[in-house]
Parts: sequence; structure tokens; C-alpha cells
Amino acid sequence: MHSQAPDRATYLRRPDLGRRLDPASLETLPTGTCDLALVIGDGLSAGAVQTWAAPTVHAILARLGSWSVAPLVLAAQARVALGDPIGERLGARLVAILIGERPGLSVATSLGIYLTYSPVTGRRDAERNCISNIHADGLSPEAAADKLAWLATEALRRGLTGVALKEEAGAVLPGASGVLGEGVTGRE
Repeated sequence: MHSQAPDRATYLRRPDLGRRLDPASLETLPTGTCDLALVIGDGLSAGAVQTWAAPTVHAILARLGSWSVAPLVLAAQARVALGDPIGERLGARLVAILIGERPGLSVATSLGIYLTYSPVTGRRDAERNCISNIHADGLSPEAAADKLAWLATEALRRGLTGVALKEEAGAVLPGASGVLGEGVTGRE
């Protein structure tokens, strides 16, 4: 798949085009229904995608084995919102776009995952959950998959994502004996 940004220079100057799916790409997507659509977008760090997308997808699929998952979609010149028209066309109850994050001061290969319930064109960023900093010194693909599995399960149960869905999986602090937060204990 490809966004409406025809090249990298346009993608960087016109973020709006990176959020829209090229009409020719839209026509190649099958229609149907599924629990989850997984989209891999290059975003601002193709290196992050090259390094972390495959192990993260494998970890996600291992945790959501009984879910119906659409065929994996690869998207070029992609921004986060590009997952919405893809998920909508695929009839997905949820879409998760794995995307290369903006290179920071110390990590140029950080992957993020954005989860959206009932994806349709025009969703706002506040309607998404983000799992960020998947990289060698950050969140592992397995820990990210644990977080996504919890968020996705709760999103379907509650019928929403974004600011209304807070992660309650908990986190254990190094050297601490207890769990912070309520709900299920995280596996980090």
C-alpha cells in the first residue's frame, strides 16, 4: 500500500498526504471482517521497522492466536492515521499500525504501535492508544505484544480506544515488592 505522498520529500513536507491512502492502493485491499488488522508503516524511521516490526508481529500473533487477523499490510510513506482507511476497508474491529517513530536524540530505530477501535477515516489521535519505544534499550517486542494484547482485549470488551482506555495491566518497579495500578499484572 502507499499513501498519497508520492515521495519522501513530499511526505516530510505534507503530513496530511501521509495520512491518506492512495485510491489505487485502496482498491487492491480485500473487503471482509476480522478482529484485527495489522499494518506496518515506514513512518519516520524505516530502520525501526526493518529491525523491530517482524519480531513484534510474531509476538502479537502468538498472544492473539485465536483472533481473526487480516492479511498483513505494508504501507509506504505512512503516517499513523493511514491505518484507519486500511482497517475500515478490511472490516477490522481494531487496527494496529506498527510504525517507525521520530528519531530521538539517542534512538534512531524506535518502533511504535497505535491501536484504534472501529477504524474509519477521520479518527482523531485521542481515539488511539500508543505503545512506544520498542527498541534494544526500550520495550521488547514481547512486552509490547503483552501490552497490545491487553489493550486490544479491553478495547473490544469496552468498545473504545484512546484516552478513555487506560492501561491497567500494572508495572513492577525495579526493587519494589508490589504492583502499581489495578487489574492484570504486566509481564515486563
